[in-house]
Amino acid sequence: MAHHSCTCCCAHDNAQTKNMPEKAGFFKEYWRILLSSVILFSGIALSMANTEFFKNGTVTFVWYSLAYLPVGLPVLKEAWESILQKDIFSEFTLMSVATLGAFYIREYPEGVAVMLFYSLGELFQNKAVSRAKRNIGALLDVRPETATVIRDNAAVTEAPRNVQVGEIIEVKTGERIPLDGKMLGEAASFNTSALTGESVPRTIRKGEEVLAGMIATDKVVRVEVTKPFEKSALSRILELVQNASERKAPAELFIRKFARIYTPIVTGLALLIVLLPFLYSLMNAQFIFVFNDWLYRALVFLVISCPCALVVSIPLGYFGGIGAASRLGILFKGGNYLDAITGINTVVFDKTGTLTQGTFGGAVLPYAPRHIRRKTGTNHRFHRT
Repeated sequence: MAHHSCTCCCAHDNAQTKNMPEKAGFFKEYWRILLSSVILFSGIALSMANTEFFKNGTVTFVWYSLAYLPVGLPVLKEAWESILQKDIFSEFTLMSVATLGAFYIREYPEGVAVMLFYSLGELFQNKAVSRAKRNIGALLDVRPETATVIRDNAAVTEAPRNVQVGEIIEVKTGERIPLDGKMLGEAASFNTSALTGESVPRTIRKGEEVLAGMIATDKVVRVEVTKPFEKSALSRILELVQNASERKAPAELFIRKFARIYTPIVTGLALLIVLLPFLYSLMNAQFIFVFNDWLYRALVFLVISCPCALVVSIPLGYFGGIGAASRLGILFKGGNYLDAITGINTVVFDKTGTLTQGTFGGAVLPYAPRHIRRKTGTNHRFHRT
């Protein structure tokens, strides 16, 4: 019994230890959203319950300010940096103006809620982009973590980043080449499928270029390093695809140009919503102009007209598509290439290795011929594929 109890305790402790980083990561990522949500909704509950102390204006302001700061400060910081870079009409500026305006007219819950939901959307967007980048990285980053370097006639295990140009590395059969280099042996066979998709081994002779990611298939080879780790072929491909968002599709370029025109127009219309009724009140004494009411309408217009959803959704859609394709082993160098395939109606492949895995296997087929059944005593036959 004692032994059983100890085992359960250890298993429980191990499970707790394993889950701790995940929980810590979750709270680190969502603590602003969670804290703001708790304070906001508890404030709304206190207000609906007509709690006496919550009727005090100062208490209400401080309460909702505490709810606003966790999610609002990062956006306010981004808005300030955008203004310093002369990007006045950014989505951060619009959201800051709208929410601070809500606080000015004492619509505290609405100001906090708008910033909370905006921050939540930004968080989901960043997670989607990070997930796509991880998918791409996991697909491409097949670089070895170590390299065997020959120094003073001795084999030394070293991180590829620390190997200098001109040093000699040794690669055993079945291992990947960690760095670009020059073949020192007479000839060797390499699997280049990680770089070219070609499953047929390629023979590389003395003095010819060997690229990182290739696999030595028939013998131990020695390679003289010609490029540092960061400039190897595989590193450049990885960087190229991970930065695919820089190559914009036509739709993305259009939305970016559209936002530069649309956002100032929306801001101007929001100002007119306040200004025109004021001017009309000067001409018509019967019209009563209440500044806070019209400011509220202008802020509502500003929030619902904010182009952030439009500006974010299209680039995010392209990047999500690139990430989803990477999970299936398809690499796109940019959104423009993803857009280009919509016009393709015919695809020509130059080798079957592109369409298949390039490996042989066996398949069992029923209804074997009679003479095979007599010899083998079975009703099946084996067929090579």
